Amino acid sequence: MHTHTHTRPAPTPPVDPARDAARRRRILVLLTLIVAPMAAATLLGMALLWPGGEPASSSATASTPSLSHPEATVRSVSTYDCPAANQRPGPDGQQQMVTCASVQARLETGPESGADVAVDVSAEAYRAGLGPGDRIKLIRVFNHQSGPAVYAFYDYSRTTPLTLLAAVFAVAVIAVARMRGLKALIGLGFAYLVIVKFMLPALLVGESGLLVGVVGSAAIMFVVLYLAHGFSARTTTALIGTLFGLLATAGIGLWATSAAHLTGLGDHDNTALALFDTRISLPEIVLCGVIVAGLGVLNDVTITQSSAVWELHEVGSNSSARALFGSAMRIGRDHIASTVYTMAFAYAGAALPVMLLINAYDRPLLNVLTTAQIAEEIVRTLVASIGLVLAIPLTTAVAVAVVKAVGRATPVPAPTPDESPELS
Repeated sequence: MHTHTHTRPAPTPPVDPARDAARRRRILVLLTLIVAPMAAATLLGMALLWPGGEPASSSATASTPSLSHPEATVRSVSTYDCPAANQRPGPDGQQQMVTCASVQARLETGPESGADVAVDVSAEAYRAGLGPGDRIKLIRVFNHQSGPAVYAFYDYSRTTPLTLLAAVFAVAVIAVARMRGLKALIGLGFAYLVIVKFMLPALLVGESGLLVGVVGSAAIMFVVLYLAHGFSARTTTALIGTLFGLLATAGIGLWATSAAHLTGLGDHDNTALALFDTRISLPEIVLCGVIVAGLGVLNDVTITQSSAVWELHEVGSNSSARALFGSAMRIGRDHIASTVYTMAFAYAGAALPVMLLINAYDRPLLNVLTTAQIAEEIVRTLVASIGLVLAIPLTTAVAVAVVKAVGRATPVPAPTPDESPELS
């Protein structure tokens, strides 16, 4: 004879709304106590580091020739053969010849706007497809003691295609992401203002690259995260993880730039900066660049990880904190792997001309990787990658703790008698 016993689970205790609300308030107060001092420190840092002076060289350049970059429209192009730059003579002793160009252009901006000027264009610039109707930039050198202004070719004017590309990007972002995409674009504009109005001037007057990088990056993250994703425990969790990753990146970057003796002299632009003002420290600029380089990817992984924890909790709120952390970290590991590839390939694409030049000279790989210019990029990529890797488990742990405290509980329905296990 078999006896059928139906076991029913213990009824889920009713949720006390008052106790649940008090628990939510406690965790939100805790998050505020963590984030508020960071926000205050960021504002104080910006106030103390805000550049109040002008670069020392600004007054010194008053007596030098006036330099400007007016734009002009190409009216006609005539070509001629010229010796190739930096090329050795061939086996027959003859210098290799290439095609250069002489351009007649009408000035569109500047004091002599409307006048026609003639400038020579190098073979490399001409091969880019120079023709009548193209817009170019010129260098105008004027000295009161030497007579009329002298013009030379500087570069192509890219205002129109870049503006069109930016407009297409903005339309695509808003069309797909809608209001959140618009807020993200506004946040991007704010980030640009912080970099141009605070970080760059502060570096030009000799402020610490470490402090400028940390404070400026933190200010950007406070605004762009809350602007794009709203004020919530989920966003605050991502912000905490982002700030932790930022501090980790800054600390590791400080050691790496010092240990690798990154002087910043591997780039011609950096050398020009050093000549511009003796207060500018190239190693400090390199360190600030290391901190800023990984900011976008760091923001991406932390907000994604925080959202993953919340979504996993929504579909399985009765899972333990440990199980929730493990599920979210599996997503995080996939994200780490793809992000590492993203950063590595982004650098490889940007450094392709340098890598081609090095390959043409057939230099040993180890010697290439340890040159100043390549080493700076390697350090920048590795330090940013370490910072984002460390931010993922911390963001996940904080998100799990917060979501378990303030996440919405989803009751599990009790099994019906038909679904009850049968014991014999």
